[in-house]
Formats: sequence, C-alpha cells, structure tokens
Amino acid sequence: MGKISIGVNMEFVRHADKSFEWGVAKAAELGYDYVEPMVHWGRELLSEAGYFHSVSMLDDPLRIRSACARHKIKLSGLSAHTPLCKPEISVEYLKQAIRFAAECGAPVVNTDEGPKPKWTTEEEDHVLMRYTLKEAALLAESRGILIGIEPHQQYSRDPEGLDRIYHLVKSPAIGINFDTGNSYLCGHNPYAWLKRVVKRLVHLHAKDISIQQSSSERGKVTGTPVGCACGEGVIDWAKIAKIARQCKRDIVFSVECGTIEQAEKSIAHLRKVLAH
Repeated sequence: MGKISIGVNMEFVRHADKSFEWGVAKAAELGYDYVEPMVHWGRELLSEAGYFHSVSMLDDPLRIRSACARHKIKLSGLSAHTPLCKPEISVEYLKQAIRFAAECGAPVVNTDEGPKPKWTTEEEDHVLMRYTLKEAALLAESRGILIGIEPHQQYSRDPEGLDRIYHLVKSPAIGINFDTGNSYLCGHNPYAWLKRVVKRLVHLHAKDISIQQSSSERGKVTGTPVGCACGEGVIDWAKIAKIARQCKRDIVFSVECGTIEQAEKSIAHLRKVLAH
C-alpha cells in the first residue's frame, strides 16, 4: 500500500501578493512536506514583481529546486494546466513543463483537457488530445516524469470521460491526478470515483467544498480553482485516505485552498486523519 504525505498547492498564497520563494517559506513554516508550484509560459508582470507565486518556465528550474532545498521541503509536482484540446498551445507548453519538471525535481506534471475550441466536434477533440498526450508522453517516459490528468473540464467531468482521455495513449507516464472537490462538484460520488482510478493515481488534489458552494454549484460546474479548508467542507477525508492507501505508489495529498489560514487548518485536520 502507498504512503500518504501532505503537500500544498501554491494557490494558498494567491491573495497574499507575495513571491514564489515567500510562499515556499510559508508552506514550510506551516509544516507541509511538499509544495506544488504553478508554472507559466513567458513573462507575467505580477510574478516578475514578486507579487504572485507562479514561476515562468523561462526562469532557471534550479530556482524552484533551490527554494525548496533552502526550506527543507519537497516537490509533489507542477501545476501545468494547459488545454489538451488545443495542440497549438498545449504540445509545446506541456513538453516544456516536462523538461522543467525533470530539472527542478518535480515527479509529476498535472494538466487537464480544456477549455475546448468552439468549432471542433467531440471526436475531433479526442484526436487532438491524443496527439498532445502522445507527444508529451514521449518526453515524459525518457525523463521518468508522470503526467497527471485531472477531472476538471467538459470531457473529464464524469468517470467515463476521464477514462476515455486516459486511454487515448498507452504509456506508463500517464496517470490520474484526482481532484476530490472537482469530482464532487461535477455531481458524482468522489469516493466511488477515486476507487475506480486508485490503481492509476499519481497525485491527488485535496480540495474540500464548503456547504454553501455545494448547495449553489454542485451539478452545475465541472470544477473550481480552490476549495475551503480541509475538514470544514463536505469531503470525508478518512474515506479518501482509506481508498488512497490502496494505491501502488506513494501519494501526496496536495491541498488546494485559497488562503494561508485555510492551509493552516487543512494540514492540522489531515494530520489527525492520517494519524488514524
């Protein structure tokens, strides 16, 4: 059975108006063992000024490695979401993210399929996704990097749709980055869905959903950027942990929340859950 560790997606400092390095230091201070940085292409004003946590893939990947080493924290993966249905964007973006991950030391690159082009059919979109994933997998396999496909958009909003994307390319590099909150908001049972994919699991977004958000959005959306603090929403983390322990590899629960306070509450709750 796989070991479960606790990490945090860097979105937890989204509203703190601080740099990536500041966010890594804060994650370590809160007691997290892993971080999941977000990367982007090109240059972005707020990140360059040190007011946002995202890291440009034009930067030296050792910037990420050094920041983590300095604060004795590890990388669970990279948040490198790009629309798989749009190969003019996603092929080179995802390939660069894989090379970046290999050099900075992140074992997983997480992505999803959309949004889709307005003019393509569903069948055409799956051909385009196959092309993108095949190109990415060729790089990932040779570098020992895993690609985590996340339920988040129009085709992965149900178990059958996520499976169809996963099976487009047969590769040991392709797995599932399960998102507890997105799966719930899509209107499905997150525990049954996690059981379905646990043998293919490479990473997990630990996202809780508040009762208020559940009441207003469940069944109407395919996902959400961040959730509430783990333990303050609708997700039963003991159930999630029990299922995740059946995974054949070690898994990081990467908390996806929107504030530092929520991150602090999340790690306290998840530690209690995992201790039992």
